[in-house]
Amino acid sequence: MHIAALVTWLITALGGFYLLGTWIARGALRAPGSSRLPAPVLFGHFLLAAAGLVVWIVYLAAGKKALAWTAFGLLVPVALLGLAMFARWLPTVRTRHAVNPVGAPGAAAAAAEAPEQHFPIPVVLAHGVFAVATVVLVLISAVRK
Repeated sequence: MHIAALVTWLITALGGFYLLGTWIARGALRAPGSSRLPAPVLFGHFLLAAAGLVVWIVYLAAGKKALAWTAFGLLVPVALLGLAMFARWLPTVRTRHAVNPVGAPGAAAAAAEAPEQHFPIPVVLAHGVFAVATVVLVLISAVRK
């Protein structure tokens, strides 16, 4: 169970890195206000998740129950921030598909798009599914230890 949690956490992190890279590459930091995702929320989500992953790896090496619960405690705000960002991201996807159901916006529409409108839906969904699996596996591991 402990290793399964590590694997799901790493897969979740890979998806998160991809989404973060897309968000930055599409100009979210160059054009403040262009994104519906506030940078402090996004980077807080990233940093807390990374810190939790480090704590989980230390837990796997040391086997201390307190570390498992610390990792879980870090995952709670990560999950809440993730849900908040997902809720803010959904309208951008609906807007993009409503305005342009074919997926080929004109130059003016492309310039007005929020950076997160370029997130591939399968990556966002996989990131969320693996994140939920990670939270559940970490909780089960902490309880069983």
